[in-house]
Amino acid sequence: MSENAPVWEVVGLTKRFAAVTAVDGVSLELHGGEIHGLIGANGSGKSTLIKMLSGAYQPDGGTILKNGAPITLPDPSDARAAGVATVFQEFSLVPSLSVAENIYLGRLPRKRGQVDWKALRGAAALVLAEIDAHIDVDATVGRLSVAEQQIVEIAKALAADASIIILDEPTTALGISEIARLHDLLRRLRAQGRAILYISHRLDEVVELVDCVTILKDGRVASSAEQSEVAIPFMVSTMVGDVGEHYPKEQNATDDVLLRARGVTTRNRVTDVTFDVHRGEVFGLGGVLGSGRTELARALFGLDPLVSGEIELRARAVRFANAKQAIAAGVALVPENRKSDGLFFNFAGFPNISIAALGRLGAHGLISPAREQQAGRKLVRDLDITPTAETKEVGYLSGGNQQKIVIARWLFADADLFVLDEPTQGIDIGARVAVYRLINALTAAGKGVILISSDDEELLSMSDRVGIMSHGRLVGIHRPGELDATALLRSSAGAAAAMEAQS
Repeated sequence: MSENAPVWEVVGLTKRFAAVTAVDGVSLELHGGEIHGLIGANGSGKSTLIKMLSGAYQPDGGTILKNGAPITLPDPSDARAAGVATVFQEFSLVPSLSVAENIYLGRLPRKRGQVDWKALRGAAALVLAEIDAHIDVDATVGRLSVAEQQIVEIAKALAADASIIILDEPTTALGISEIARLHDLLRRLRAQGRAILYISHRLDEVVELVDCVTILKDGRVASSAEQSEVAIPFMVSTMVGDVGEHYPKEQNATDDVLLRARGVTTRNRVTDVTFDVHRGEVFGLGGVLGSGRTELARALFGLDPLVSGEIELRARAVRFANAKQAIAAGVALVPENRKSDGLFFNFAGFPNISIAALGRLGAHGLISPAREQQAGRKLVRDLDITPTAETKEVGYLSGGNQQKIVIARWLFADADLFVLDEPTQGIDIGARVAVYRLINALTAAGKGVILISSDDEELLSMSDRVGIMSHGRLVGIHRPGELDATALLRSSAGAAAAMEAQS
């Protein structure tokens, strides 16, 4: 912890929603020149706490102080004016505007009543230069990569002279090299004296980056920054207690080939991909962001039709024109973005589970609610999903429960091949272990699993074999024992560089 006085401080902060206390007497200090980690399981109060600091929620008790003086933040605009900049998972950028316009949105420089475009571009260029970001100030934000958009968000904070920058799960959609660049940027901001509050489920990143960490559990401080060890075993045990083996991998792979793909090519970044998946096997897919992993998943699920190549499922040739045909054949997809692609947020858990196989609930277009409830209750019980999923809309469930509901859907549909695209993204360590155990249950039942993950440790620990994607091609297949995280990165990055040189 810094010996300097805190720039921002919360003392006994409390927030209630009806009978539920989401944040209960939380205190923490945020110092300039320090990266402060904030971690906790889903529902621990992290999001509620940062929304109070950002002016989105008003506390029911406690005090927020800036430079030792109490301050109220009635709304987000007041928080921004006071020097709080929050980079949420969903960016607050205007896609149709330029980088410069987004950086100074609401504060465009003017000259004789008109926008001073020259001054705007110059100011934006200076801010980007300050953080060594090579982004065209005239570029349209909607055409930037996710990593570049995140840099624009941070540039907005610097342009507003924010005294604290809050980052909420900033690496969720980033590849390995992009995470490294973000961390380098945050270290430079720390060296400039900025206070940074860093929220992440990826504990390895927290250990690698932060100076201290506060751990929340059930809305309270389970371990303060002064008490917490910045070490994964301590953080896991403090957050959720003993969860057993972090990666409880079971060996269930057989010699029975479930999926055979030969020369698979689509118009969407997949070129000449060949591999097999066996029953009981977890076939991992690694590679940098944009390498074609998700596009290959789309091809296997019938979302991107084949231009050429062959796919066999259970030794029978298949060629899916759409997702409906893939589902009927026994292929399941747990998509990368469960919020936009995987769930119906205005439905409760049971309708989300049954949606892929409504024909099993009745005949002649009629659905039996009793059958739906019977099947839903069994899967909720078997997968240890919260019982409130029966009546509560899934948008109000934790990320771990949401992910289990998507998997339950495909169990109900009796799928054989499960394509899991970033299945543990944005969920806490306890929910991650639950997903890993579900993977074990799938493979023990003779299902095949394709695991796509940007978490190298997860990929190497939970896979029987790992394929490496680069520029839409599968450039190598390895046993996990042949690779470590460094070798995996070198292999995928090296292949990417070689293909760049050839192009």
